[in-house]
Amino acid sequence: MIEARHLRVLRAVATTGSFSAAARELGCTQPAVSQQMKALEQSAGTPLLVRAGREMRLTEAGRALVRHAAGILAGLTAAEEEIAAIAGLRAGRVRLVSFPSGSSTLVPTALAGMRAAHPGIQISLVEAEPPRSVEMLRAGDCEIALAFRYPEVRGSGPAAGGAAADPDGAWGKDDLVVRPLLTDRLVGVVPEGHPLAGAEKIGIDEFADEPWIAGCPRCRRHLVEVCENAGFTPRIDFATDDYPAVFGLVGAGLGVAVMPELAVESVRHRGARTVPVEPAVQREVVALTLPDLARVPAVAEMLDRLAAAARR
Repeated sequence: MIEARHLRVLRAVATTGSFSAAARELGCTQPAVSQQMKALEQSAGTPLLVRAGREMRLTEAGRALVRHAAGILAGLTAAEEEIAAIAGLRAGRVRLVSFPSGSSTLVPTALAGMRAAHPGIQISLVEAEPPRSVEMLRAGDCEIALAFRYPEVRGSGPAAGGAAADPDGAWGKDDLVVRPLLTDRLVGVVPEGHPLAGAEKIGIDEFADEPWIAGCPRCRRHLVEVCENAGFTPRIDFATDDYPAVFGLVGAGLGVAVMPELAVESVRHRGARTVPVEPAVQREVVALTLPDLARVPAVAEMLDRLAAAARR
């Protein structure tokens, strides 16, 4: 195998014309140069240098190898510089996928801090709900996926008792690095004129006779499980993934809803009020990446900044 260090020595010998001069240029001993040239000729399988008096001259094979060495060493130097820039957070990229309420609350602070501290890193953001966001991570379409999962509803499955559940199998495997960010509580949303609008807290069964506005498919499934566990099946009149639309529909008096506090923070309350609900329902918000990606400096830095944004 031809090694880059041998090519550098060969180029020095070709330029200076002798082992001793090449050794002085490279800052090593003449025997070291001679030894590396012997190793290179063994790898090449043919003589590369011939002695002519006090000088070393290239054979035809030697001239060909020196000609190619220039491009090889230049490419290697460029690669080393690029790797050093990525390792030093002067270059690189982070593609982030997030669910909407995470995009409007956690992500902006993290992205702004990252860009200010490391302007050479390219950062992009697209939105997707889990499990689609997790599929994108595994497919190589992003480096970090923000996702959430709900706890198993007591009495509705094998993980009964409140343990975190992953009914879609979104990240219940050992191939992902899971960085917990926060626990996001769900709150009730009612029209301003609703009898329960001023309540300090309400039981979710008090919404048994109300029409409902539901969210994404995973959120709808979890809502049905919670309500059925409370003794009723919710009548879902409208379903939308858009949280401002949920507030708009509730504010127009078309029903009630539950939504994460992260989403509440990002939406203006027009004609709607939030109220705490019991039993307390929470979802776990996490940042996901792959083990190899977690060691990439830019990815590790972004994970830290997302965690810091969640703490704030």
